[in-house]
Amino acid sequence: MKHLLNTANETMTRYRWTICTLLFFATTVNYLDRQVLSLLQTELETIFHWSKSDYGTITSIFSLTYAISMIFVGRFIDRVGTKKGYAWAIGLWSVGACIHALCGLATKHYVGIGTTDGLRNASPDLFPFIAGVSVATFVIARIVLAVGEAGNFPAAIKATAEYFPKKDRAYATGIFNSGSNVGAILAPLSVPFMAKAWGWEIAFLVIGSLGFIWVGFCLVFYKKPEENPWMNEAERAYANQDEAIEKELMEQEEIHESDKKKVTFFSV
Repeated sequence: MKHLLNTANETMTRYRWTICTLLFFATTVNYLDRQVLSLLQTELETIFHWSKSDYGTITSIFSLTYAISMIFVGRFIDRVGTKKGYAWAIGLWSVGACIHALCGLATKHYVGIGTTDGLRNASPDLFPFIAGVSVATFVIARIVLAVGEAGNFPAAIKATAEYFPKKDRAYATGIFNSGSNVGAILAPLSVPFMAKAWGWEIAFLVIGSLGFIWVGFCLVFYKKPEENPWMNEAERAYANQDEAIEKELMEQEEIHESDKKKVTFFSV
């Protein structure tokens, strides 16, 4: 067994790190998408006349939905597989991120005010109505975002287990999880600029659309290790070494039990 693993280390491809890179970028996009609202909070509060309580309602419902969804999304990914589950998760949260841009249009339509300046400069008597309608639309968008984003870490951990042996999983997890910090850094460097240059709606659309690009890469480059044409047998053996070792130990235990029975039989 050791000889085989040594050979695998010497000759294997390194496609597992391509997968780790995919997971890193997915996590980066995950945290980019969830940061946009907080970075636009001041502008949105001015347009839609939110109180701190209104903004707190939106963020609290997101957090609650995210926490509950983690339970069910993990089971969903186990059932449909890593590739389909991950693609559905990031596709859904990208839809959720993008539909934030439609919240303004929905509010204008329902309230009967046709422009953003009209909302911003509306009569104080309309402030509660505008705030209530807009909060409801943003809550819907955040719920969709939360359900999708809840799938990121269950899918990433499952992918890590498929492509990395136990001894490398903590390292791989550390790499892809660093995307959360990268996303949190990139968001304030990009979102305010886009919002100022093109409007807050465009900021949601641009950041949200990054997830759809990732889905394309996932569908092309993510395959089960046993079906992956870019991996050789040495890397597959390396990824599955824990299973191979466990199988060998079980076989040795069966042989040992069989020998014990033989010894007992002849002793009698």
